[in-house]
Amino acid sequence: MEVFASEAIDWPALRRIRAGFLQGTVPGVYWDTVKLLEDYDHTLGERIGWKWDAVLRELRLRGWAPPVGPVVDWGCGTGVAARRFLGGLGRPACTRLWVWDHSAAAVAFAEERIRAANPGLVVESGLPAGEAMERPVVLLSHVLGELDRSGEAALEPLLAEATAVVWVEGGSHELSRRLIGWRERLRERFRVVAPCTHEAACGLCHEGMERHWCHHFARPPTEAFTRPEWGVFAREMGVDLRALPFSFLVLDRRRPDPDHDPARGGVRILGRPSLFKGYARMLACAEDGVAERELQQRSDRRSWRQLRKPSGPALYHWELEADGRVKRMQPALRDEDSAEADGVEDVGRGE
Repeated sequence: MEVFASEAIDWPALRRIRAGFLQGTVPGVYWDTVKLLEDYDHTLGERIGWKWDAVLRELRLRGWAPPVGPVVDWGCGTGVAARRFLGGLGRPACTRLWVWDHSAAAVAFAEERIRAANPGLVVESGLPAGEAMERPVVLLSHVLGELDRSGEAALEPLLAEATAVVWVEGGSHELSRRLIGWRERLRERFRVVAPCTHEAACGLCHEGMERHWCHHFARPPTEAFTRPEWGVFAREMGVDLRALPFSFLVLDRRRPDPDHDPARGGVRILGRPSLFKGYARMLACAEDGVAERELQQRSDRRSWRQLRKPSGPALYHWELEADGRVKRMQPALRDEDSAEADGVEDVGRGE
């Protein structure tokens, strides 16, 4: 994590652009200065990077690796998605990287940062065409909030050529629901890798599930709570650093052995469990649908503690009682890297 000088950041400009993102009112080309790109990359962009770190960590734990070939970062912004992807999972497989954004300033900034972090990698601006397309891995990061129907339609040709898609969005109800729509449109052509533990139709599309959404929480690094510049960021931006909600979707045309994924056939807890005295309620997604489940503390005290302070992705294998309550549960994955953050609670609803 890079250190930044909080006194040099143009906080009013960052507040304006963040408000526009959250309200869906950002103008077409908003990256108008290198200063804005730099300030965003150090702060809000880094926070997006933490979400990418969580997604890539889960993919590693689930045994997924990207196919060898080109990578396209569509709507690249400052290039944080490509840099995180290359640094966390994709550099050995990436033969060439394309970056595209409606802002030429953003493309130039992203190219420079990516090349600096990945010497020797061929980085090009724009979108590949013809033979250069070569079935790329497509990266999408926080783009849905800026796309209307015509904007989403512009994605179709690129996704039609993709070998794999890694897509990360904010954790709001609206964005998650739109991402679910893409999952349902694309799942006939792709294998659903994550966040799901199955490839069946999304249970949240069923009648009566409209108020729920598929969102998760990433853990910020320890430095976010120990470095003074991040305290200034939290105050200036009105952001709770503990709250890092996101939604994501990973698709792959390849059909590897499903036994490679230890979470297959398991369940995923959506959002955060509701903890009460002596029991917890959680919304759980599995191949047979989405249902509210209850775990009594006395039934499985160890799992109860894990629900209070999760240390990795909320993926489990469990056994149910005859009445549908959870009898016992076992984490599907063991995330050693996040154990150090056990003292940080997940809070917030999504943004």
